[in-house]
Order: sequence, then structure tokens, then C-alpha cells
Amino acid sequence: MKEVRVLEIKQSVFADNDKQAADLRQELKQKGIFLLNLMSSPGAGKTTTLMRTIEAMRDTFKIGVMEADIDSDVDARTIQKSGAKVIQLHTGGMCHLDAEMTRQGLDGLKVEDVELAILENVGNLVCPAEFDTGASKNVMILSVPEGHDKPLKYPLMFSICDVVLINKIDVLPYFDFDMDKCREYILMRNPNAKIIPICAKTGEGISEWTKWLAEEVKSWRAAE
Repeated sequence: MKEVRVLEIKQSVFADNDKQAADLRQELKQKGIFLLNLMSSPGAGKTTTLMRTIEAMRDTFKIGVMEADIDSDVDARTIQKSGAKVIQLHTGGMCHLDAEMTRQGLDGLKVEDVELAILENVGNLVCPAEFDTGASKNVMILSVPEGHDKPLKYPLMFSICDVVLINKIDVLPYFDFDMDKCREYILMRNPNAKIIPICAKTGEGISEWTKWLAEEVKSWRAAE
């Protein structure tokens, strides 16, 4: 019987995307643009955290935001209230953004006058972790109601992130969430991850987060 030819499409797609992401990252570095890829599951608090971040940093950096969603412009309208430059990206049903999609978003945002570009990726803990967007740094938000065991269930997401923001710490007394265990599990997946507990609603921990981000942006731009 004649053998069936098998094409490893997924491997090819990832290899192509990695090349495009590396090229995009280099181009952004040459232009002095820092690209932050922000990920989380739906409802973890990405948009609220972004609002706090913009409020703290808009006098220091020119900020542009790309809001990625399968549909709707709810988040973009929210971010628009902050005064930051914003564009809504519709993925047409896809659960992630890759490097080429990100490039299209940056072109649409017109980042010539942007120093800090933020991509709010599609909300889920699986697909966005698989595709390099060309970002300078990857950050994810884990909210207390999701549970402290998520690093065990979604290892890739936690392994690729430079920072993990543990959000909604104001509700810690009401959930069976073990902060020490969570830290242990995150560092098990990624020993270099910086872990910052925050409450986007009250602003607790936001200064530590934005201080880290500001230092990274300045360092990135200085190496232009």
C-alpha cells in the first residue's frame, strides 16, 4: 500500500511566525518602540489593569494600545477614555494574534509617535502563548478567582512570561487561593518570572508594576 504523505503544518507555521516575530522585534527596536504583549483568560482584568497602567505612565511615555478581540469594540471604547491612542483588532474568530497580525495592528495604529505600544491579546491561556507576536516583553494576568493551580494546568503560558501579575488580591479572603503555592508553581514553570500581586480596582501594587515597565521601556529605547 502506498504510504500517505504527512505534512507537519503546525511546525512550519510556528517556524515562519518565529522568523516574522524576530524581524518585527528588531524593526521596533531600531525605531525605539517597546511592544508589550498582555495576556490572560477572559475576565482576569486586562483592560482595568491597562487603564491603571496608562494613568500612571501617560505623562512619561507616548502610549498606543491595540485591543484584540474576536468581535466587538467594547475594550477599545474603554481604553479611549484614558486618552491613549487605541485601535480595535478583530481576529475573525481566531483565538490569538501572531506576528503578521501584530504588524498589521501596528501599521493601523500608526506608531511613528508611539514609545510604548501595548497589545491586549485575545483572552485565553492556550493559543496566545503559542505564537510569538514580536513583543519586547510578555506579561500575563492571573486573577485570584481563577485559582492558584493555573500554572500547573497551563504551563506554556507561564513559561513564556517575563511578569505575572496576580490580580484581584482584594478578594483573597473570599477564595481558596494560596499565594505561596501560586508563587511556587509559577517559579516551577519559569524561575525568572517576576511576580507582582496587584488590585487593578484599588490600585494596590500598580506602582511596583509600572516602575518595572518604565525601566524596561527606558532600557529598550536606550539600546536603540
